[in-house]
Amino acid sequence: MEQVEMSPRRMAPPVRRVAVIGGTRIPFARSDGPYATASNQQMLTAALDGLVERYGLQEPGAVGEFVAGAVLKHSRDFNLARETVLGSTLHPRTPAYDIQQACGTGLQAVIAAANKIALGQTESAVAGGADTASDAPLGVNDTLRRILLEARRAKSAGARLRALAKVRPSHLVPDIPRNAEPRTGLSMGEHAAVTARAWGIGREAQDELAAASHQRLAAAYERGFFQDLVIPFRGLARDQNLRPGSTAEKLASLKPVFGLDHPGPTMTAGNSTPLTDGAATVLLASEEWARERGLAPLAYLTAYETAAVDFVDGDVAGGEDGLLIAPAYAVPCMLERAGLNLADFQLIEIHEAFASQVLATLAAWEKRGLGTVDRDRLNIAGSSLATGHPFAATGARIVATLAKLLAEAEQDAPARGLISVCAAGGQGVTAVLERA
Repeated sequence: MEQVEMSPRRMAPPVRRVAVIGGTRIPFARSDGPYATASNQQMLTAALDGLVERYGLQEPGAVGEFVAGAVLKHSRDFNLARETVLGSTLHPRTPAYDIQQACGTGLQAVIAAANKIALGQTESAVAGGADTASDAPLGVNDTLRRILLEARRAKSAGARLRALAKVRPSHLVPDIPRNAEPRTGLSMGEHAAVTARAWGIGREAQDELAAASHQRLAAAYERGFFQDLVIPFRGLARDQNLRPGSTAEKLASLKPVFGLDHPGPTMTAGNSTPLTDGAATVLLASEEWARERGLAPLAYLTAYETAAVDFVDGDVAGGEDGLLIAPAYAVPCMLERAGLNLADFQLIEIHEAFASQVLATLAAWEKRGLGTVDRDRLNIAGSSLATGHPFAATGARIVATLAKLLAEAEQDAPARGLISVCAAGGQGVTAVLERA
């Protein structure tokens, strides 16, 4: 019998640690303000250029790839990440691709880049995102669109004219993007109001959390924390939404804007994030890449998890399947795989889409046996209620902020940080950072 020579068995490559080197973003601006005429690409390019300059990433091959996205995209934003590279100081031979998962986009971009670094497919990558609510795309009225397509397909001038004759003045009204879920028709704020009622989240607690976010962001700016994280853009040097003098008492004077169809509405413009423009980027790398360049990692990305809830037919009224409650499921799964619990984290970053959503998430974690979160560990440099929330940029902002906070922590004890981001579509993206 002929003996067949067996090829040696290939071992899977070892999974490497992924270092967070640093991040750069532009100040976030309220919609229809300083960035009203800035495109996603212009904002993302500014953030990327700041990162390239800070870390000297201009030469060929300095960055393995660029991963980024936007939620509100024009047709001109086709291939947004790659076009951003071509318009930036990053080398034009750097590959790039888009990613999108609503408000989780920035964190998912970080995860996508980290996976390739961990598997040895690249040594470094930049992840990020941008969004402009000011320059939101306007869609052609769908009836008009169908008429125009019919005219395009027409085989004769007469047929084309007959198709165009169907156009009516009402067809010229554009379709304006709405912050609403396609399957329910409810805005994110209205969904959050349902969850607030389900979890018994009161007005006072929401206003206190919102005021703390502004106060902590202001304190972080005053001590120079953001000096190497935020670069000026179009006349702004700080986040425009920041109100240093915010207090729970001042916020209590605002009228509710969501949940008005039920008694005792609690959600106002002050305890909800405003529509925002901005962009953020993060530099990730292998330990070897960082060492060769003499760069000290701020932290390491060690775990991540995504989850989704059935906010259409699930237990929405009971709070278990609220639109923004998916991190309540993602975090327990992630911690179980990592062998951790909430007590193992010195810092916790929860994206503040709404104060009520943060408080509902904390309550859900407690209900699921994870324990309570010390508020002194939560969003200690402020978060989205104060910075604003350009949808695809928030995840990258949080990663860079948390990594630097961990690097500043006392060196005689381990430091871990938890990231929790809720997203439209009933989704949640979460991650763990550990100090280098």
